[in-house]
Amino acid sequence: MAQEDTEQTPVNINFRKATGSKWPVVLIHGWCGDHSFLSEQFSHYAPAGHTVVTMDLRGHGKSDKPDAPYTMQAFADDIALLLADLQIRRPILIGHGMGGIIGFEIGMRYPHLAAAVVMLDSAAVLPDSKTARVGELLEALRGEDYRETLRDYAEDILFLEYDDPVRKERLLDVMAATPQHVMISCLENLQTYEPGGHQRELPVPCLYLATRESCPPSEMSRFEAAAPHMIYGKTVGAGHFCQIEIPNQVNTMIDRFLTLALR
Repeated sequence: MAQEDTEQTPVNINFRKATGSKWPVVLIHGWCGDHSFLSEQFSHYAPAGHTVVTMDLRGHGKSDKPDAPYTMQAFADDIALLLADLQIRRPILIGHGMGGIIGFEIGMRYPHLAAAVVMLDSAAVLPDSKTARVGELLEALRGEDYRETLRDYAEDILFLEYDDPVRKERLLDVMAATPQHVMISCLENLQTYEPGGHQRELPVPCLYLATRESCPPSEMSRFEAAAPHMIYGKTVGAGHFCQIEIPNQVNTMIDRFLTLALR
């Protein structure tokens, strides 16, 4: 599917769709991931009768990987165009990590597109302590051993000691396969992210699920002003990849939120 973003760079987006009669759900993976990082949510919502769309973001998985800026705005525009092509209206946007920020950006840029936004452990507003660490990580990722740098960072920050080791290695392999220019550009734009569009506040209901990480990814007191309709929750027993490690718990929390939000 040929698409075009604000930088005039055509991209082909790899996606998967299940058709149903219930409220549409759009799944958005995070930094250096692919659509498989939300496979547990696809397997939850598609059999329940929802129309579900999941994709590889530009630069990730089987989608095109142009040498261009990887901004949250460009990702949001890609998805908005994809949903228009597929005639998906008023979906629930479920995003993990960077994918949650992209969902938030869609809600701000296209306020009539989404019905609700779910953010799973997303670095919406970086704490000062994490901003400095991101800068250090960026410098290290510019070296020849960027794959090892990414793996070391992820093992140290994104996983807990009781996360499944086999699953962890599979996720790390996918992340390390991301092209270097994509890793760096995404992280640069995450570090400086400011919501786009003309909205000052996210106009739809929002769920933010945090996890137990050594360094929380978002300073929630600052983010709440931009998302006044937000419900905050915290998972038990998993790190950053909670949607994979404890899918039943995460899916149940999302379902309860949607029962309230869509009512």
